[in-house]
Amino acid sequence: MRSERYDDNLISGSNHVSIEKKSTKLTLFGDLLEDSDTVNSNSCPSDCESGVSGGENDRNSDDGAVGNGGGQEIHGIIAKKLVSSLSSSGFDAKVEGIHRIDFSSFTSRAKLQSFCIYSKAVEMKCNGDANVKYAWFGASKTEINAILSHGFSLPTSNGTHGFGVHLSPVDHPIQSLPLDGADEDGLMHMLLCRVIMGKMEAVLGGSGQYNPSCEGFDSGCDDLASPRRYIVWSSRMNTHILPEYVISLKASSYNREKQRKLQLHRVPRSDWMPFPTLIAAMSKFLPREAIESISKHHSDYRKQKVSRHEMIRRVRDIAGDKLLMAIIKSYRSKV
Repeated sequence: MRSERYDDNLISGSNHVSIEKKSTKLTLFGDLLEDSDTVNSNSCPSDCESGVSGGENDRNSDDGAVGNGGGQEIHGIIAKKLVSSLSSSGFDAKVEGIHRIDFSSFTSRAKLQSFCIYSKAVEMKCNGDANVKYAWFGASKTEINAILSHGFSLPTSNGTHGFGVHLSPVDHPIQSLPLDGADEDGLMHMLLCRVIMGKMEAVLGGSGQYNPSCEGFDSGCDDLASPRRYIVWSSRMNTHILPEYVISLKASSYNREKQRKLQLHRVPRSDWMPFPTLIAAMSKFLPREAIESISKHHSDYRKQKVSRHEMIRRVRDIAGDKLLMAIIKSYRSKV
């Protein structure tokens, strides 16, 4: 597993990528070390704090690799956390590289300072707790590089749970795994970010929400009790999200080949009702964009682009289990 530190454009092999030799330090990922996803909001990332890099054993080689020391320890924790979480979701993953984002340039330092200012503001608004969390964001290599260079520019959802940037909790990376975004080397890329969540509100599947429903809320999630999806509204996406690491990995479903063979002889349907009938029923409750997204996932399954398990997972993310169960129960009672 490669462990590297680069400037803003991390995963491009072009000549304009700059490699910083100056040691830049951030706070440790205490939540990963303690198996929790909540960050101490009082410890804002700093380019002069001890933690990820530093100490006598830390060194930067000419190619930007970090030697043995705090950085390697944190990289190992991140890799182990990601692989084990994906394994529990049925995916065999191997981390190929972890790239540390450098905050030494003027632009990146401004982003860092802006994040700290907003974190403090939300902390004051929310009675001392900015509710800063670590979260995953997955996208193609091109999209990741654009985000690191220019920031987030567009909502990253199709109205599944409102329009904004959707991230997943550190314990549930499967929600952000870019299965359709592998690069020419077969690598997928994910950002590990600090996210200012503040006071969250539940956003239902199929919601067309663009902003907090009132001034009392700062962000959204799919389930307040056990969130699998964080929603940062577009107006706050470049002040409340701070990418810290880029992780490059390869991942595949344990039963992918077996599922592909079964798909050749299977007409897609749910365990309780045919999918075309299910989609038609959902169209009465969900917005057009959500139905189009579900229909595309169904079409991808028919074309063997995704597994049945993956199609069902995406449909559940969009529609929500409550709506699906209500439709299925209604159908079964009629049948």
